[in-house]
Amino acid sequence: MPPLPKRKYPKSRQGKRRSHLAIKMPHIVDCPRCKSPRLAHHACPICGTYRGREAITMPAPELES
Repeated sequence: MPPLPKRKYPKSRQGKRRSHLAIKMPHIVDCPRCKSPRLAHHACPICGTYRGREAITMPAPELES
């Protein structure tokens, strides 16, 4: 059998141990080309650019006639 703790740890000590597990907001910046919000250090999902050049080839919008 594994060893067991001799005393119950307080909830405050448990909270200190888990303090880094909190959910954090993602870092969102504006795309310099199309000004839409995107994740930092990721290619823009709207225009497909990253650091001033095209990283993803986006399909051309189809025009309805």
